[in-house]
Parts: sequence; C-alpha cells; structure tokens
Amino acid sequence: MIGRIPENILEDILSRVNIVEVISGYIPLKRAGRNFKANCPFHHEKTASFMVSPDKQIYHCFGCGESGNAFKFLMRYERLEFPEAVEVLAKKSGVILPEREKNDPKTTGLFTQLYKINELAAQFYMNVLDSQAGESAKNYLATRGINQDVIQEFKLGFAPDKWDSLINHLRPKGISISLLEKSGLILSKDNGGFYDRFRNRIIFPIFDIKSRILGFGGRVFNETDKLGAKYVNSPETPIYIKGKNLYGLNLAKEAIRDTDSVIIVEGYLDFIMPFQSGIKNIVASLGTALTVEQIALLKRYTHNVVMVYDSDNAGQMATLRTLDLFVEEGMDVRVAILSDGADPDSFVRKFGADEFRKRIENSLSLFEYKLQSCKSRFNAKTVDGKAKISLEILSTVSKFKNAVVKSEYIKRLSEELKINEDALLEELGKIKAEKNPQVETTQNRKKYLDSNATEKLLVKLMLLETELISGVRERIEPQDFHDEKISKIVTILFNLSNEGKTIEANKLVNYFEDAGSLEFICESSLDMESFSDNKEKIVDDCIKVIKNKKQISLQQHLQEEIRKAELLKDEEKLSELRVEFCNLIKKGR
Repeated sequence: MIGRIPENILEDILSRVNIVEVISGYIPLKRAGRNFKANCPFHHEKTASFMVSPDKQIYHCFGCGESGNAFKFLMRYERLEFPEAVEVLAKKSGVILPEREKNDPKTTGLFTQLYKINELAAQFYMNVLDSQAGESAKNYLATRGINQDVIQEFKLGFAPDKWDSLINHLRPKGISISLLEKSGLILSKDNGGFYDRFRNRIIFPIFDIKSRILGFGGRVFNETDKLGAKYVNSPETPIYIKGKNLYGLNLAKEAIRDTDSVIIVEGYLDFIMPFQSGIKNIVASLGTALTVEQIALLKRYTHNVVMVYDSDNAGQMATLRTLDLFVEEGMDVRVAILSDGADPDSFVRKFGADEFRKRIENSLSLFEYKLQSCKSRFNAKTVDGKAKISLEILSTVSKFKNAVVKSEYIKRLSEELKINEDALLEELGKIKAEKNPQVETTQNRKKYLDSNATEKLLVKLMLLETELISGVRERIEPQDFHDEKISKIVTILFNLSNEGKTIEANKLVNYFEDAGSLEFICESSLDMESFSDNKEKIVDDCIKVIKNKKQISLQQHLQEEIRKAELLKDEEKLSELRVEFCNLIKKGR
C-alpha cells in the first residue's frame, strides 16, 4: 500500500494526526475505558462494536471485521484512493508531501485537466440548454416532468446540433485538441480534423462519489430523430472506467446509509424521476450489467438491495445474471416488479412515488423472483423442465453462505417442483464440486481468521509484546508458517525488528491491503489479554508446534514424491528422495 510515497512521510503524518479526531469528524464516538466506540459506519448494527484506540491509533469493528488506521478509514468512508487519503491527512497535519514522480499521469495534472475540461463542457451544455438553441430540449424535459431544480442539481445540458460547437467553445480557453480527444468529448475524422461526439442531444453528466464529472451521456429528445442510438455515452478515459461508478450515488449515499437500503434502476431518467419525487436512496447502473466493483461500492453503504429493472425479457435476464453477484458478496437482494412495459420513470409519472414505494416494499426475494422467472421459461410439469429449473435455482442456492437459508430454499424448491429433497441435495453437491472461486470473499476471509490458531497466537504475542520479536526471529523462519498471510506478517515484523524500527499497529497496517491481514493485526492489537506470567512458555510451545507441523508436512510431501518416482521407476530420482527423507527424519529428532 505504501507505493511511491516515502515510508518516513507516512509515519510522520500518522504521528501527527489523532485517529479519534479524524473518525469523530464523521461519526459520533463514545468513551469506553481507554478506547472509544460507536455503531459501525460500514455495516448496519444496533449494538456498538466499532472500537477506536487512541493508544494504538487504529480502529476495528468486532462485528464486520473492518480494520485499519486513519488512512484506511478515509479510504473506506470517503471512497478515496490511498494517495488521496494521504494528501487529506498531510494537509490536516501540516506535512508537506514531496513532488511525485513525473511519469505518473495521475500526479502530473492529466487527471486534474480532464476533470476541468469536463466541468467546462458541462457548463457549456448547461448554458446552451438555457439558451434559445436549447428551447426544444428544455420543453422535452418539462414534458417528462423534470423540474428546474433537478436540472440544475444534476447539471443537465444540451449539445447543439452542430459538428464543432464544443471544440470552438473550448479552443479559445487554451484546451488542446489532444486533451479534448483524451476526454472523449471529440472524435477524429477519417480525412483529418475533429468533430464533437455529442450533437443534438440532452446531456447527462456522470459524477463520481466526490461529485467530480467523469464523463457524459447524451440522449435524443426527438423520437423521430435519425441519429441512431437513443443514448451515446463517453468512452473510457483515464478518469472514467465503465463499471466502476453508479449514477447518482454522489447524491444518494447519505440516504442509502440512513435507510440501510438501496434501489437500483437502469438509466438516467429512471433514476431522476423517483429521486425528484422524494425517493433518495436510489442509483442507476447506466444500462449495463452491474459489476463486482459497483457492488463493492454499494456495499460500503448498505447490504440491502432492491433491483428495479425493465419488465421486458432482456431486462429480466440482465437482472438474473446480476443477482448471483450480490449473493456472492454477501448482500441481501430483492427484485421489484413493475407493471408490464413500465420502467421506473414512466411508472412514477403515471402512478406516483407512493405506489412506487409499495412495489419496493412488496419486492420479491431472490429465490421467489428466480423461481418465477424460470417457471415462465420452462415447463415445470415435465422432467426436462424440472431439471432445467432445478439447475438454475440450485446454482444460486449454492452461493448462499448460511446453511439454514440453503436448507429452507431446498425444501421450498422440493415442494414447488415435487422433487425429492435428497435428489436436490445431490445435485447441489455436484454444483459445489464444480465451483472454483477466483476471489477472496467474506467467507474466505473468516475462514482465514479462524484457521491455524497456533500461528496466529504466536504472531499475536509478537504484536502485543514487540520485545519478543527478536528472540522469535532467531528460532524460526517466516517460511515455517503454513498460512501465507501469517507468513507475510511475520516477514514484515522480522524485517522491521532487524532494522531497529519501532513496531506500531497504525504504521504496520500500511504494509497490507487484504481484509484478513488488516483485521487480524488490529483485532490482535486491541486484545486486552495479558500474557505477562507465561508468555515465554507460550512462545516456546508455539514454535515447537509450528516446526513440528512443518516437519510433518515436508515428510508427507517427500513420501508422495517417492511414491511417484516408484511408479515411474525413476531409480536416480528415487535414490535422491530417500536420502532427503532420511536427512529430514534425522533433523526432526
């Protein structure tokens, strides 16, 4: 995580800021002995389990496991990148950051220039909308029920029906053609020259979580227009990556936190109309299938999701593909069904916000929605239809972490399809066997935290009693630890100790990014358990157990290699392995 920012600068910043002051600027903290506590801002809870330690300068939630130092809190709460969090705290603490490397485009002004260009372009489009040239577009927005306050709040605009109006507006302001091309606002002609990407379209600026304009969407407003696609969107640029942002989240995030739920719709107008009508905990996916990055972004604010997509077949299929991603991320997802042919925009205009809220309240569980969808596509009375429905439903059920939930869904599926539960369980087992997870999920993180108690205990002792590290370093190697993450923690502890550096939890976490390591370090550092009476004996026992386990593991590996050599009749390899095995046995005595 440290990256290009010098370690001594990070340590200087952390030594000057008080994590209690930083966090209390966002959430109310209450004194709890030597520490402070609060309801966790990263998950919904009724009993406070979020602890902040002024002594260790770290925080840890004993509910969800979120952990870190002042940098990490800002990154999570404000959705900042690490360098941005460093800049915020550097300014707060009076630390002057050194000039960054010139080959880093993010720090040489490219990002800043692109944000500025987008802001200038948005202002130009807004001015055109308010001019005579934008009268037709403004009338169209009025017919769609969008009021002036919302137009201003979302900086809606209009691109004139000309090939080079934006180019001609920005060139006198010193904006180069190359930068305009990088921003995605203009395109090159085959025979030379450039032209505006957006022409004769209503413009919707796309904001990030900090309300910076990343790109734009352009919509035709004359349904007889022959421009082609209804929507034209900015391409990916250095600051705009599709699938990493959600339309409206910058304005909806606090309402999402307050209600502990989020409504997801598809497009700009599907978002704007409910939002204007008072439904604030809403975001739009901008017409694309939701990504893991977008789901992770929402997970910062709530674990409860209601999907509201178009009721056409394509919309239903897109919803089905997305639902499983929510389950894999440990979120509770439901689906709201609107009237045939209605989208959120037309539904709210026709029936009102209260009726829309009722649809949200009566939304279907994932199981109910998927079963309903499958039964509409497959004949549940035939063997083939039952098999296809079971396969689709079980593929989703397999992703749930809670065994009780799985059992209940298996029971309900059995009743719906009149299939024996044992047969469904057998098929579920086949699906599980085929699964090959590629990412670290919450379940994997918990599994990591619960594994290898002896290795964890020894590292915990070193974190609490740092004077033990040098002695442990002389008796055991990082590679003796079976768990790779524990081994990495040990490596860094040993290196810092060898360099004579003071080991403090709030500085140590800068070396790690994965949730498991951060949680383990912070939870261990906040543990009040005392080992003063028998810590040397515990250390000695832990080292013996770890080395013994390593010895057994190596023996088992060599035995397997010997077996393979015997099968292959590789006498030379067999002889080498037997010598190695004998030496290992002697070493372990």
